[in-house]
Amino acid sequence: MRKRNRFRLKNNQLLAVLTFFCIAAIVLTLTERVTFDPIKNGAGSILRPFQTGINRLGTILTDTRETARNKEELIAENEELLQQIEELKEQVTLKEEDEQELERLRELYDLDQNYSEYTKVAAQVISKDPSNWFDSFIINRGTEDGVDVNMNVITSGGLVGIVIEAGSHWASVRSVIDDNSNVSGMTMSTADNCIVSGDLTLKDDGKLSFSQMNTENEIRSGEKIITSNISDKYLPGILIGTIDEVTEDSNHLTKTGTIIPAVDFRHIQEVLVITTQKETGGGED
Repeated sequence: MRKRNRFRLKNNQLLAVLTFFCIAAIVLTLTERVTFDPIKNGAGSILRPFQTGINRLGTILTDTRETARNKEELIAENEELLQQIEELKEQVTLKEEDEQELERLRELYDLDQNYSEYTKVAAQVISKDPSNWFDSFIINRGTEDGVDVNMNVITSGGLVGIVIEAGSHWASVRSVIDDNSNVSGMTMSTADNCIVSGDLTLKDDGKLSFSQMNTENEIRSGEKIITSNISDKYLPGILIGTIDEVTEDSNHLTKTGTIIPAVDFRHIQEVLVITTQKETGGGED
């Protein structure tokens, strides 16, 4: 209670002092001889700290507002830069895709030159079976484009398979890796014939099997296997793959083994359909 009384007393004293100055100022205004400079100086001394504080407060508010505006500008610039980075990433990705496509097209062109004796139609794969392998797939060319059933399909590396169904602007292709596929093949160096087949037990290893190779020649790993002249549906001389392993059958007359395909049957995007067909047909494939 005493502290509160003292505080009130000081306030009363301050009020009295201010009242005295006000009365003195009024009296002095009535006298022309009295100058106002002392009053101005006194008022200035009293108001100067308040003015300084107000100026500082204004400066702080201005700096704060400027900082906030700079922050907003930086955020906007950052978002713009992030957008530009995403656009550049997209452009780089598209460029890489274009370069990869160009490389594949170059390979197809080289393949076209290797089999220049045949007329061909380029096509893209538009659908495939659910597995990781291209056992069978759909291409975007059909009868209206000159594609028909039993036409051979190749891609960079060699033989892919054969057309088994064709619509106006689409065709279904069965790959040689499919377990229902059988192709008459032969060794490139000795022309020894064999039957190349798809095999479910070898598919996960990405291999084909061959059988019924009747030969007295020494067949080694790395020997190239191509489509044979006696093939019913496949044109001769198309690379199928290379021999991986060779086993002599129990009759000691024939050999069997495995082949590493020339084509990557996990990644097929573009193919060439050979529109030239063999004149004969049979039960092959």
